Amino acid sequence: MALLAAAMLAGASVSWCQTASDDSAAALSSSGNASSTSPPAAIGDIEAYFTAPLHWTEGEWLLFGGALAGIGVAHIYDKRVRAHFVRELGPKGTTSSDDVQDAIPTVAVLTGNWAFATLIDDSAGKREAWTMFEAAGLSTLTAYGLKYAIRRDGPADTSDPNAWGRGHGDTFPSTHATAAFAVGTVLAESGNDDFRWLRRFLGYGLGLATDYERLKHNAHWLSDVVAGSALGAASAGFMMNRRERTDDMTQVMLTPTDGGAQLTLRMSLR
Repeated sequence: MALLAAAMLAGASVSWCQTASDDSAAALSSSGNASSTSPPAAIGDIEAYFTAPLHWTEGEWLLFGGALAGIGVAHIYDKRVRAHFVRELGPKGTTSSDDVQDAIPTVAVLTGNWAFATLIDDSAGKREAWTMFEAAGLSTLTAYGLKYAIRRDGPADTSDPNAWGRGHGDTFPSTHATAAFAVGTVLAESGNDDFRWLRRFLGYGLGLATDYERLKHNAHWLSDVVAGSALGAASAGFMMNRRERTDDMTQVMLTPTDGGAQLTLRMSLR
């Protein structure tokens, strides 16, 4: 059941290294400043995101299969991990989860990145913040759709990790883990390589720390946070590749000037 439920990610999740198609990416070529994405560009991102599985290569399907296998392995240890964090919790035990508290680090990284980039007027930083926002937003939307379609009861409601499709369960996958890894992966893999080790420590540390907190607060099963982490990281990879592809595209810009307008053609020659 865990693998069957996770397989639904194929319909909405994105590949770790999937690039955007030419038609959908073309919607982003109307502006030379990627830090101020227009509504049509955002619509193009949404369309490309949810249709990405239709364009997956063999290697990308193998990555997806590996993610499913990882979720399946995590499901085997769901009970043990629950027992480690929660001793003698009955089928209807309470949870000490604080959803707002566990979301604060992710929100702080996202808003802090945007605020600092805006303060120093750094276009690359603004672009990075926008990529974080899109990756977190689209992956979280996907996670919520899966939650209410799968309806899995959490460890605070039952001691049975196979409680799928029951009542109003909404634990699989973890939206906190999804958003944290979406934002953290963009932080880890964006920018130059001067401080790559620090970026990766902070970015992936954000995701892992959020996963730990969700388990510690008895809010999710281990397989919930593994699925959310995979979805968030994959979404970040998709958006970063899409943004990189967009930056390399030929762009035509019409800029108003005194007494007329200036037409600029920008292209990448390789």
